[in-house]
Amino acid sequence: MRRDLCQSKDRAIVFNYFDFTTYSNYQSMFLIAKNLNKFRTFISKSLNRVLIGFAIIFLLFIGNPSLAIAQTDATQLAKAVAEIENLDAMRSGLASTLKDSTTEPTVQTFKEVCQPVGMRAMQLSKENGWQVKQIAKKYRNPAHKPDNLPAQMALAKFDRDSELMGFWDRETIAGESGTRYYRRINVESSCLACHGDKNSRPQFIKDKYPQDLAYNFKIGDLRGMYSVFIPDVQAALLNSHTGES
Repeated sequence: MRRDLCQSKDRAIVFNYFDFTTYSNYQSMFLIAKNLNKFRTFISKSLNRVLIGFAIIFLLFIGNPSLAIAQTDATQLAKAVAEIENLDAMRSGLASTLKDSTTEPTVQTFKEVCQPVGMRAMQLSKENGWQVKQIAKKYRNPAHKPDNLPAQMALAKFDRDSELMGFWDRETIAGESGTRYYRRINVESSCLACHGDKNSRPQFIKDKYPQDLAYNFKIGDLRGMYSVFIPDVQAALLNSHTGES
């Protein structure tokens, strides 16, 4: 829902740009230019995400010949890539509402900006039979710490290669074999409202997360990663249902 609101806001920006009767002075014209720049930024980010998604899919299916012998269906991997790009766009869009804000984030801010991302990840898990997580070395919520050695190695891999956006690996989790897709999360300027200097963190974070590690980040740093585990059994069930329909 929030994503739709963001899109509606951007459509309003375009409308305001053409509705010159609303503006009658220099200050208003300045606002037009400012809103147009916001719209251009939005379009640029959207196109970049589409290109990133296609690039990752290309690397998954063309750059990894071993995918041909993987038991997880390629269409499931492609769907996971697309869903995570949508999830990251949602995260980035919600976080952008904090940019240039002069008020300190509160618990309500957390509910409006951070919580929807976690809820969407849970929804994706339930709808597809996947395990969708956000994982970080410097985590705030203990539920986001690396859950096994491969996850730790994945974070280290992203840390070594700042150009690497995503990759997949074969793993066994809780006795289930499957394919796990990892996608990096970079720190954006809007993230610094809660993840910047340790002493500048909002008070509610200091109170709620006394063992917090997610601070002192800079723009462009590796914040963490998304993880999608697709069990082979679940992929087989989905494929059989698709074949019956």
